[in-house]
Amino acid sequence: MAGENVADGKPSDSGDVKDPVVKDAAVNAGVDDEVADAVIAKAIDIVAISEAAAALQIPVVHQRGPMRPGQLRSVRARQSRRLASHAFRAVDVLLVLAVTVVLVVRAAPGSALQAPIALVAPFVLGLLVLNHVLTAIGVYRFDRSTSWYYHLAMVVGITVFVGACTAGVADLLDSTGVAREAIRWWAPIAVLGLAVLHLLWWAQVRHWRKRHWLTPNIVLVGATARAEHLINEALARGDINVLGVFDDRLERSPMNVLGVPMLGNTDALLTHRVMPHVDLIVVTVDPSATARVREIMAKLSVLPNPITMVVDQEDETARIAAVAHLADAPLAPLGRATDPDRKAIAKRVQDLTVAIPMLVAVLPVLVVTAIAVKIDSRGPILFRQKRHGFHNEAIMVMKFRSMRHAAADAKAERQVTANDDRVTRVGRFLRKTSLDELPQLFNVLHGEMSLVGPRPHAIGMKTGDTESSQLVADYAHRHRIKPGLTGWAAVHGSRGPLHLPADVKRRVALDVEYIERQSLGLDLKIMFLTLPALLGDRSSIR
Repeated sequence: MAGENVADGKPSDSGDVKDPVVKDAAVNAGVDDEVADAVIAKAIDIVAISEAAAALQIPVVHQRGPMRPGQLRSVRARQSRRLASHAFRAVDVLLVLAVTVVLVVRAAPGSALQAPIALVAPFVLGLLVLNHVLTAIGVYRFDRSTSWYYHLAMVVGITVFVGACTAGVADLLDSTGVAREAIRWWAPIAVLGLAVLHLLWWAQVRHWRKRHWLTPNIVLVGATARAEHLINEALARGDINVLGVFDDRLERSPMNVLGVPMLGNTDALLTHRVMPHVDLIVVTVDPSATARVREIMAKLSVLPNPITMVVDQEDETARIAAVAHLADAPLAPLGRATDPDRKAIAKRVQDLTVAIPMLVAVLPVLVVTAIAVKIDSRGPILFRQKRHGFHNEAIMVMKFRSMRHAAADAKAERQVTANDDRVTRVGRFLRKTSLDELPQLFNVLHGEMSLVGPRPHAIGMKTGDTESSQLVADYAHRHRIKPGLTGWAAVHGSRGPLHLPADVKRRVALDVEYIERQSLGLDLKIMFLTLPALLGDRSSIR
């Protein structure tokens, strides 16, 4: 396996020094050789290497890599752009539907509600077929390799073809010729409208591409020849960001692979701050090393990020196609049997549909509660805390302050207990009724949270003396979906502080069960069960 490790195209022969750049700088600065080796040997990722350099009082240049964008955006933030394909299609359907309704109303001999089937059926059939064909041929993917004029030609050509077919159906069904006369207007108006819309869609997608909203971010596991080939192709394409490389064999690994920095081993990957921005983890280890691959996959399985593997590609064309497959997902595909993107956009629509009127309805409650908090004790009205969001992203969650300001515990190192002396008088009522959580409706509107999902835990939250995230192997799986105001665990009694490892395991199990079963029906059920569950619970500490 040593022959696969590459450093600027060559294997590294540094056996006991993990960072030859720091080592050389240390020697040049006059630091004792043994002292330098002892300090550098403790470095397991780029952050630790920086600390090692600081300890030796020598300068070191941080490597961002040639493909890291100037501003890293989280997977959640970029997902809204990827899901735009659904919005584009919805607007297209509404346009054609509006044209259809207007023409049917004008062509109907009497009331539009009494229009004959022979008049309505061709339009309905044309609308359904047009929507299906545009989706099936991938028009809404806006592939990078397709020029704008070819894309526009496809939209116009398909619309004209469907219009001609619809006219043929109208001739068969309507002997009066009224339907055919209406369709003569339907096709040109639909063509013009869709052409204008798709020019706008194309311009918007192009703008997002320039801003790196649609460029997938990946990290590689394994500083191998396969990693070098992938990075080479990614550099040539310019439409995929390789943020870094991780490798368990750091003593034989280079500081970078073609300029892409080595960020540490797989243990460092599990908690690295870049991971909330990573769309995909690509394992570039030799697939024939089955034991090593199995070990890596088992270790990475706790992460919410998707994982794939690069297999042997002897043919240059096949290697290029493999990288193209990683990069060529600018917008969410439509029409898959099990479409997670479709579920995501449906959940977002559900959140906005419910949260906006809910926020308007509880606005008087928010005002009264804010006044009560301010009068009751000194300090800010709102308590802001960093918590885990989608893909382990750190999000700032808001709630009404329920504790004395001086006793605020941003990291939840000491969880709330019964009769906790830190809780204020108003805070005790707010926590008992969960009114302190209402400001999180703004987190929902902002897209950081959902109405239903696993409750967001504070970053660094402890159960006893141990971080809660270290107690359950599948803990990060609860971050495969946005956190929620309420959730499956909450309505099953698992809410409030987690004082025992068994409490953490039960909540994670319930959260993972919800993620696997998530649907609109289940979300509505949880929302209806939330209030009775809260009012009927006298045992939970909140």
